[in-house]
Amino acid sequence: MVMTRRGVLGGALGAGAALAAQRGSAASAPSPKQPNIIYIMADDMGYGDLGSFGKVYETPNIDRIGAEGIVLRHAYANSCVCTATRVGLITGRYQNRFRVGQEEPLAANSDKIGLDPALPTMPRHLKALGYRTALVGKWHMGDAPRFGPLKSGYDRFFGLYSGGKDYFLQGGNDSAALRDGDQVLKGHRYLTDELGDRAVREIREAKADNVPLFLSLHFTAPHWPWEGPEDMAIAQSLSDIQHHDGGSIATFQKMLSSLDGNVGKVLQALADIGEAENSIVVFTSDNGGERFSNVWPLTGMKGELLEGGIRVPVLVRWPARIRAGSESDQVAMSMDWMPTFFEAAGGSASSLQTDGTSVLPQLLGGASAPRKLFWMYKANGQAAHRDGDWKYLRLGGHEHLFNLAQDEHERANLAKREPARFEAMKKAHAEWTATMLPYPEDSYSWDIQGQVPDRY
Repeated sequence: MVMTRRGVLGGALGAGAALAAQRGSAASAPSPKQPNIIYIMADDMGYGDLGSFGKVYETPNIDRIGAEGIVLRHAYANSCVCTATRVGLITGRYQNRFRVGQEEPLAANSDKIGLDPALPTMPRHLKALGYRTALVGKWHMGDAPRFGPLKSGYDRFFGLYSGGKDYFLQGGNDSAALRDGDQVLKGHRYLTDELGDRAVREIREAKADNVPLFLSLHFTAPHWPWEGPEDMAIAQSLSDIQHHDGGSIATFQKMLSSLDGNVGKVLQALADIGEAENSIVVFTSDNGGERFSNVWPLTGMKGELLEGGIRVPVLVRWPARIRAGSESDQVAMSMDWMPTFFEAAGGSASSLQTDGTSVLPQLLGGASAPRKLFWMYKANGQAAHRDGDWKYLRLGGHEHLFNLAQDEHERANLAKREPARFEAMKKAHAEWTATMLPYPEDSYSWDIQGQVPDRY
């Protein structure tokens, strides 16, 4: 076929017109709506405490998130205790890069040590993308007036500064007081209900104001003290009750049922305002469980770098994008949520300064990607490094090598059978440690033998 000059020009003009029409169509089409992001974190929930993970306790509303979305069974907390994990979560970095992250957890020095308000944070990044940001619940990264959520990127705060509080008693004007912004409330109902109801209010108000919402809903349940919704008669301040006093499996189930019911309120609120389809809802824990928790088939507990102290349940629902009934064996960590949410909100995760990795591709059905994760914990000189299926662990002066694909219970020490792998992983951990801050002599770590600071 012979093309004339007129034909070439005509074809070029036709293609240009078509391209211009395409561009015009794309420009006039509405951009995808940013999803609401609801990050729900329990406190001291064990890997098997959800019905869908352990089948010991009943948590039907929380289990719905996974049934209507995706379950991650190889997800981890940044630490085996709360403050350190929360620092990793909000900064998207290993907590050991920051002085506050070496308080495991933050205790008596919370008025002097805290999250530097100048640091880039997840709510600050999402705020830059147009989100309203709110923290409802536990902060535990430094006390007012030097530190706090309103200084680190959150527009709104309803909760407590300290690591825990009685579920009924208000207390004085201290870090365990329940606050609405900077105002100390004079009294409150069962704390889990207060937090759930405030979360619903934040969801409804963001809808009314037509702004996308990033809500950090950080419950204190099922953290000690062991009090269910009907147990006001035994309520005591944390300074008046010993950590190991009281409690039972039945009480723990009551605490979980209240938590589950309030998560149900959040899910219903999203449905009522027509935002369920385009809302990302994540449920997880800040570290492993303790005392009444179920961690099977794992071993260990809060305060240990055994799997039971750091592996946590993760369930994610986003009906518009995530296929219901999905599961993933992707290895993930608390610090991954910052780049994941930023990317889901339309930002570029590569623009962030983060040690985390966006797991959005895996949430949307992509293949798992290899990960190398590291932990250090001052108490008992603990260290851990996961590389694929393999884990190096140092605990109580003893070193181990486990194949987690074959031995999640961490009982078959393969260090002598795989000496080259053992030495390589041990070396990798030492090299990573050298890039972190050294522990100050006065930094605090929770003693797994049960010594607990007054305001823990």
